[in-house]
Amino acid sequence: MEAALQASWSAASSNKYTPQNPALGQCGVTALVVNDIMGGEILKTRTNGMWHFYNKINGTIIDFTQSQFHTPPKYENVPSSRQEAFDDTNADQYAHLSKRVKGHLPKG
Repeated sequence: MEAALQASWSAASSNKYTPQNPALGQCGVTALVVNDIMGGEILKTRTNGMWHFYNKINGTIIDFTQSQFHTPPKYENVPSSRQEAFDDTNADQYAHLSKRVKGHLPKG
C-alpha cells in the first residue's frame, strides 16, 4: 500500500504537493483511499493548528503521510469520519488518487 500511495501522489491529488515533499497535503485523501481498500477507522490529530488525518487498521495506527513532517506529530488519535477527511480534499482529488492507487496495487 505504501509504495502504491507514493507512486500515486501528485499535484492532482493535493494542491500542496511538491516533488521534494510528495506527502504534503495528502493526509485526508490518503486516509479515505486507505479506508476504502483496507477498512478500519479514520483518526485525526491537531498539527500546526490544522487537523491531520490517518488510519487505524486492525488496532494499529498507520500514518502513510507522516513523511510530510520534519518530526512526527504527537498523535492524539481523535476519532474522525469519512466526511471530515473528505472536507480536507475534493471529489476530483479523491477520484484521481483512488484510481491511481488501485492501478498500482497487485491484481487479485
